[in-house]
Amino acid sequence: MERRNFVKTTALTALGAVLLRPLEVLAEETTSSVATKEQLKDIELPAGIRERYVPGVNGLTVHVLEAGFETPERPAVLLLHGFPELAYSWRKVMLPLAAAGYHVIAPDLRGYGRTTGSDNTYDGNFASFRTHELSRDALGLIMALGHESVHTIVGHDVGAIIASYCALVRPDFFRSVVLLSCPFGGVPPLPFGVGLQTAPIAQQKTALQDPLVSLSRPRKDSTSYFSSRNANDEMLNCKQGLHDFQRAYFHVKSADWSQNKPFPLTSGKAEEFAKLPTYYVMDLDKTMPESVAPDMPSQKEIDACKWLPDSDLDVYTQEFKRTGFQGGLNWYRCTTGGLNRSDLELFSGRTIDVPSCFISGIADWARFRPAGALEQMQQKACTKMQSFHIIEGAGHWVQQEQPEQVTELIVDFLKHLK
Repeated sequence: MERRNFVKTTALTALGAVLLRPLEVLAEETTSSVATKEQLKDIELPAGIRERYVPGVNGLTVHVLEAGFETPERPAVLLLHGFPELAYSWRKVMLPLAAAGYHVIAPDLRGYGRTTGSDNTYDGNFASFRTHELSRDALGLIMALGHESVHTIVGHDVGAIIASYCALVRPDFFRSVVLLSCPFGGVPPLPFGVGLQTAPIAQQKTALQDPLVSLSRPRKDSTSYFSSRNANDEMLNCKQGLHDFQRAYFHVKSADWSQNKPFPLTSGKAEEFAKLPTYYVMDLDKTMPESVAPDMPSQKEIDACKWLPDSDLDVYTQEFKRTGFQGGLNWYRCTTGGLNRSDLELFSGRTIDVPSCFISGIADWARFRPAGALEQMQQKACTKMQSFHIIEGAGHWVQQEQPEQVTELIVDFLKHLK
């Protein structure tokens, strides 16, 4: 595929001055790190994908990759990445989607990459990273680009959770949804009828210990680790170096790691949950880099990894080295701290009623987290689940590992929307 460096210029949209900001301006605006022009290296992209910086979106200047922009009035397809990824993770699917007739838009999410304006510190306002705000970012970006609706919103990993929320809350705007890897198991129920009870409710414990800690082999969930104060520093400054940590992390969650043979969990109990690989349920005394280090791929395996060669991995390394992980990690704090759940509870009893599609890799454990969510999505939570696919030869990074299959399935879903 032809590759080139994108030359950043200034452009106008129908809404006015939506700027393609040059590196010098972005370097001055970056709040997530001390950036310089030299640090903001050009990202090599396939010809036909451009970058732009869209200011004034819910307090952000959003870094966007875009394809199919040459033809006006195309339906919008919005692609939301996961952790620890970037808009760059969609580089292999954007042009085929554009060729199918869509305006394809892939932003760096709040706290990631070259999107600026958020407080990406541990001690800042981490509530601004909850799913509700990230969904508001998505809505604001699309409106800033002059679209009155999104034909389909596609989300992977954390992006799938955001996409689910968007489709749940604004079905008038997000007309269909494609979820990659992470199923939508439904809105948590609120207690019903407790005011009618005559007997006093048993006093709740003031402190609940994570049951994973009490196992004979003490464990912790990765979401708890990602919520901790030290996680960012431990990953950014790990013993093996950032590049090797990212290589190992991408490897163990892909189909390349032979031990990924997922199966449904029978319950959410600690003993059952502990059957997940250690990149999901970690040893209590280990960091994430320490957890994945033993499974660092050999040089032969790295050379054979066509879906993520070192030249592509270097893009992730250079961006996270500059920004750190804390912006992305702050979303996990909203999850473990209950903010994401409390926002979702407002829609208790609601379902996703727009046409929906689910795609996962056969070697991806994420589709079984949490236990029962996959079945709930198919049976109840998504009332118009029109397409469901498990892809051979893919793990968690499905749109990067098997981009042709993912694109073909998304295009087919869009062609047959009911």
